[in-house]
Amino acid sequence: MASLAVVVVVVMVVCAATAGVAAAGKFDDVVEPSWANDHVVYEGDLLKLRLDSSSGGGFASKSKFLYGKATADLKLVAGDSAGVVTAFYLSSGGDKHNEFDFEFLGNVTGEPYLVQTNLYIDGVGNREQRIDLWFDPTADFHTYAVLWNPSQVVFLVDDTPIRVYENKNATAVVKGHHRHAAAANATSNATSASAPPFPSPQPMSVYSSIWNADDWATQGGRVKTDWSHAPFVATFRDVRVEGCAWAANATDSDAGEVARCTGSSWGKEGRYWWKEKDMEELTVHQSHQLVWARAHHLVYDYCVDTDRFPVQPPECAGR
Repeated sequence: MASLAVVVVVVMVVCAATAGVAAAGKFDDVVEPSWANDHVVYEGDLLKLRLDSSSGGGFASKSKFLYGKATADLKLVAGDSAGVVTAFYLSSGGDKHNEFDFEFLGNVTGEPYLVQTNLYIDGVGNREQRIDLWFDPTADFHTYAVLWNPSQVVFLVDDTPIRVYENKNATAVVKGHHRHAAAANATSNATSASAPPFPSPQPMSVYSSIWNADDWATQGGRVKTDWSHAPFVATFRDVRVEGCAWAANATDSDAGEVARCTGSSWGKEGRYWWKEKDMEELTVHQSHQLVWARAHHLVYDYCVDTDRFPVQPPECAGR
């Protein structure tokens, strides 16, 4: 996914705050509180989600989009955050929904945060991976993003890909300018019979929330939330969504909107950069970054969890 040296039209984007403009105006272009509004707090140029013993809180994007990139500059809960989960994710609606999750699992003081990613495809999840981070995510802001196009879903931390979920059904995806041809062919042959799923084109909203999940989040639920440390606060410096904006009056299955956002790299809004040819797979450098992240920081992968999955999920073939 090489950077483009061109000016692109961003369909939905949070602009940088100008002097004298409150954070509410800065974020209101894109998101709005979705529940527990009193726990969604604007302070200066920041948006904060708070969790206490009475409630957590969350926000959602004002618009839906089909394909693109959602990004958050986020500083996580500091100190003893065991039991606390902060999420940043994309989701469509309905029982057969698609969802791409970042879930940040709090921990006791001095222990590393774990970042869990997951994908729901047509309403089915159970595709968890977990990594530990190579920095302290509570000390400063870091950037977390999900790129989604017809070829792949990519989870990125500070522009480093930590997970890629490929569309192995699309023959055009077996491109591999940096892959060995034999490996690409083996993957293609291994998956052709079992048809691994890939998210269908459903319009997504962007969400974030903070909540108490001490029944599972920290050491499998053995460590509970210590409410004496409340309120727990996750802080956003920015939220950006770049994608093909779904028409406000269209249904979620509107064929015209699917065609408009899928059929071309150009639309009425301008250039759909997230669907350009060089966005269909990782660059060589990004592939090396992904290998490094998995080798040094991956702590759980559902693809190799034979207790949960005695039969390997089809998308895991060749792993």
